[in-house]
Amino acid sequence: MISVLIVDDQDLVRIGLRTLIENEDGLTVAGEAADGLAAVHVAKDTRPDVVLMDIRMPGIDGLEATRRIVADPSLAETRIIVLTTFELDEYVFDALRHGASGFLLKDTKPAELLAGIRQVADGGALLSPSVTRRLISAFVSQPPRTVRTHPQLDTLTEREREIVGLVGEGLSNDEIAERLVVSPATARTHVSRAMIKLGARDRAQLAVFAHQSGLTT
Repeated sequence: MISVLIVDDQDLVRIGLRTLIENEDGLTVAGEAADGLAAVHVAKDTRPDVVLMDIRMPGIDGLEATRRIVADPSLAETRIIVLTTFELDEYVFDALRHGASGFLLKDTKPAELLAGIRQVADGGALLSPSVTRRLISAFVSQPPRTVRTHPQLDTLTEREREIVGLVGEGLSNDEIAERLVVSPATARTHVSRAMIKLGARDRAQLAVFAHQSGLTT
């Protein structure tokens, strides 16, 4: 059973998400919170598998709440999906950098949201296609950035470095496999090994490491 913590300052949104989750087999609502500080406290009390996190809330926002949850050793297994109305929210990359495993818009179809919860709970990363494209485009258009090479980058093989770069570009395992003419299973194995070597929580954090280490074009 996958437990989900719902964090949003709008009562109607929380009610809708609760109803959706409670009617889905294999999912359960661990709790609710209407602001970031409450989210941190409820997360510590319930240790949910997944947190659905709004960004703009009173008190501490979803970005800071994400940072605090990810930094708590007792919540090492908790994954966070940021849900927002704002497709161009300037906090998207910061949310991922602070440890969020996914980012979806609130108008995402219910079936896609439920699938996303399962995907993130299973260790995957989740970005809506439009957000992925715009995030990468915005990142590339920025002035040249200072490369902060990951301290374990040298432990990667050349193939793993190449694949981490492709993860940073937003490619799925199937897309990586097609690009490199290998099987999806091989691509998945390389991604998993790179995550272990770099200490990445999930694909989202691996993508951040790729950008920070200059592995993306």
